[in-house]
Amino acid sequence: MSLASAETTLKVVPQADLKNVDPVWTTAAITQNHGYLVYDMLFSMDSKLQPQPQMVDTWKTSDDGLTWSFTLRDGLLFHDGSPVETNDVIASIKRWSVKRADGQALMTRVKEIVAIDPKTFEIRLEKPFGPMISVLANAALPLPIMREEEAKTDPNTQVTTIIGSGPFMFDDKAWVPGDRVVYRKFKDYKPRSEPADGFAGGKVAKVDTVEWIYIPDTNTATQALIAGEVDAYEIPPLDLLPMLKADPNITVKVLDSLGKMGHIRPNHLYPPFNDVRARQALQLLVDQREFLAAQVGNPDFETVCYAVFMCNSALESEAYAEPWMKPNPEKAKELLKAAGYNFKDPIVVMLPTDQQIIYNNILVMVGKLKEIGVNVDAQAMDWSTLTSRRTKTDDPNANPKVGWHIFPTWWTGVPMSSPLTNAPLVSTGDPKTAWFGWPKDDEIERQRAAFMDAGTHGEQMKIVDALQKRFYEFIPYINTGQFVTPVAWRNTLKGVPNALLFVAWNIEKTE
Repeated sequence: MSLASAETTLKVVPQADLKNVDPVWTTAAITQNHGYLVYDMLFSMDSKLQPQPQMVDTWKTSDDGLTWSFTLRDGLLFHDGSPVETNDVIASIKRWSVKRADGQALMTRVKEIVAIDPKTFEIRLEKPFGPMISVLANAALPLPIMREEEAKTDPNTQVTTIIGSGPFMFDDKAWVPGDRVVYRKFKDYKPRSEPADGFAGGKVAKVDTVEWIYIPDTNTATQALIAGEVDAYEIPPLDLLPMLKADPNITVKVLDSLGKMGHIRPNHLYPPFNDVRARQALQLLVDQREFLAAQVGNPDFETVCYAVFMCNSALESEAYAEPWMKPNPEKAKELLKAAGYNFKDPIVVMLPTDQQIIYNNILVMVGKLKEIGVNVDAQAMDWSTLTSRRTKTDDPNANPKVGWHIFPTWWTGVPMSSPLTNAPLVSTGDPKTAWFGWPKDDEIERQRAAFMDAGTHGEQMKIVDALQKRFYEFIPYINTGQFVTPVAWRNTLKGVPNALLFVAWNIEKTE
């Protein structure tokens, strides 16, 4: 490789291997990061989490709040050279809204979405929907604008042709799952004129190629960054941060100050976790301090948090959480027995061995379950395999090699911090609309719907407290603690955007 070529290639160790490439089909963070490079969005959040126009040039709303009109900016092209038009946008909104909590909320108010001309469309509502722009600017699970052809794909089926209109093109021929992903600069991309700010502003591609190099061994990846073999490491191991911070050639920085929430998800469709008592048992096995020590191991990055909508957020509340803050293994065992579990049948737990934080999280839970006599079938796999398998609704009691009882993950704090965007809280019970695990609870859905009409912060907090109460009665999932994860990059990189995650636009390599 020539020196000139090397200088225009940004090499990044991503948080996981990329195997699923449709950012609507999955909520996996690695796929959302991929989506940010390839696709563009109607609106994006700036560094202060305020929505700003991205693909949209101008917009207006009627006096009664029932009609929203949007006009796309000039020069928007897909990577195949075709223009981005309103038929693409409308199909993309409809597909995305099926799979996203805030999109579902929006569509309960939508009467129709109409193309006025190739650049202008209207969203016509049955009832006003105040958070319209914030929903269209979802930062963690963004609305990717696809060609109409792909956007008409069933949202529960993966799109396989990846053609967006973002600053980088996905090179499917160079993609080697388990090794690397390659993106090429889209030379016909027209960035906005404003400076880059968070996910908003001008997305200027200043490198020709972005390579994601998958290195599952954290020590090897850390040494590759120190040696200059890669330029950035998205989630370096927290126990090796002192070494990285001591290197004068490396910057270590937290980009997302709200952070993430550790998460244990039970399968609500089948015994024993279709019984609330079994889910309450899981909650009573959790001491967040112990889980955080395993997941993170650095108090500077940890927050014990029993607030459903995150600590240090606008909707923070720990109402009704106190009875669940102290673990009680004896009570947990009683509850599992009352739920009908016989302590003989295997409980299938998926363990992602290539995700250090998530893996350590679930190892603690596996140990807690074994301590009270649960027969744990701990099945090791990589993260990409887990994110594919968690979509399966097969009965794990009958088909333990396909179905599952429990899986771990973490959630970015921004979507978790509101009833509109908290995807695992959606409790329709429908695999087409609820997140994997598929809880069903009418009261949670009633309160989530009421939140859309809450006009003041005080009104919102009343609903938040009601949701906290129902959350701990119903236990749709178990939080294992809030934490932040710094990003590390070599100082040869300049202009790293102050977004919630490491994105490749605006970055220059100085040598």
